[in-house]
Amino acid sequence: MTTLFTHEDLQAVLPLVRQIVPETPAYSWPLLRKRFGFEVVVKHENHTPIGAFKARSSIVYIQKHIEAHGRPKGIISATRGNHGQSMALAARILGLAATLVVPEGNAEGKNRAMRALGAELVVEGRDFDISRKIAETVAQERTYLMVPSFHRNIVLGVATYALELFRSCSDLDVVYVPVGMGSGACGLITVRDLLNLKTEIVPVVSECAPAYKLSHDAGKIVTTRTAKTFADGMACREPLKAALDILKKGADRIVSVSEDEIADAVRTLFSDTHNLAEGAGAAALAALKKDAAHLKGKKAGVILSGGNIDEDVMRTILRGETPEA
Repeated sequence: MTTLFTHEDLQAVLPLVRQIVPETPAYSWPLLRKRFGFEVVVKHENHTPIGAFKARSSIVYIQKHIEAHGRPKGIISATRGNHGQSMALAARILGLAATLVVPEGNAEGKNRAMRALGAELVVEGRDFDISRKIAETVAQERTYLMVPSFHRNIVLGVATYALELFRSCSDLDVVYVPVGMGSGACGLITVRDLLNLKTEIVPVVSECAPAYKLSHDAGKIVTTRTAKTFADGMACREPLKAALDILKKGADRIVSVSEDEIADAVRTLFSDTHNLAEGAGAAALAALKKDAAHLKGKKAGVILSGGNIDEDVMRTILRGETPEA
């Protein structure tokens, strides 16, 4: 099977990623083992400088563009927050202007974080997919570089977390990973295959944003009218063919989880590991819990992809409730 990049490509970008992200830990938590009855390893991408795995991606994409085409006038993209923080951080390091288009009603905590990193925010569009089209228009008007949510070089940067995980835990039977636009799951699949491992990769979506699962099951792109989930990192209506092709070849199934199950997983991670997880960050554990009866005697991994949860949302969850999207 043709892969997005080689092991040598991955090694070559590690020094670039290390300018921003030290290796994040992968811990086997005793309380999770006690709760589920088997070993659960948590890859803590909530421990990056922006609290999310996306910290690894933009610096690689932009630097590769500079090497091939020269420095852009500025960079722009659409985001719900973590991709935008990654862009803003990379832009600050590389001395570039960054503009980010976020949908109306976006999480205020993420908006504050992006502005604090020096980005200009444009709040426009009822959801991410509309904001993405607006960003593409503004990119043309300003002649800025449009940084996509999914691209070979985005996945290449993100995949460094998969390399870290599999180097430290090569014996994982299964790894659960949330899916937004697909870079995290595609990075895991690609690195697993490069290392010739047998680990099952299980992508996870919200029942309220099931486009990737519907597309995977149908074998073709299926869009949805809405993607209203409080797990905003998974709020995708329009899957990308490049990502779907990798998921179809590298994952036998995609699991969907409910909003209640995601909220319960946030509480579990806080109780058993004392880590904050945003909705998308907890989705992998929610899916593992659904599969728990079939995982006895196995070693499972979950990607805690981000911890950028708003205070009001966390308070709601800790009261035993489920936030509204």
